[in-house]
Amino acid sequence: MRKIWIALIPLVVAGIGNSAQAKELASNDKYMCSWGAGTAARAQELKLSGVSLYAARQKIQVYKFSKSWMRMMALGITEQTYDSPSRLKPTAVRQSFYEDCVRYKLARK
Repeated sequence: MRKIWIALIPLVVAGIGNSAQAKELASNDKYMCSWGAGTAARAQELKLSGVSLYAARQKIQVYKFSKSWMRMMALGITEQTYDSPSRLKPTAVRQSFYEDCVRYKLARK
């Protein structure tokens, strides 16, 4: 019986080690989080400088995006940023958005 336990302990330790391994984020997810963080920071910058939500939306509509999903995502991020009572600096908003996005993407895996 003791030999069985001695044989099972390395297997259990290896199993725990594999499950605790850090999950890696795909490069596409990193790009999306980074882009969204930049968009949130720009929206916060506009908000703090007194630009109206309407004017911020107009700026987004004029901008040329490289991917089809970006325009609607930028509009949504801007809307959420303006709805928030936060007065954080744009760099803090960028960092917070990126960290939360990465945490969300990793949790989905």
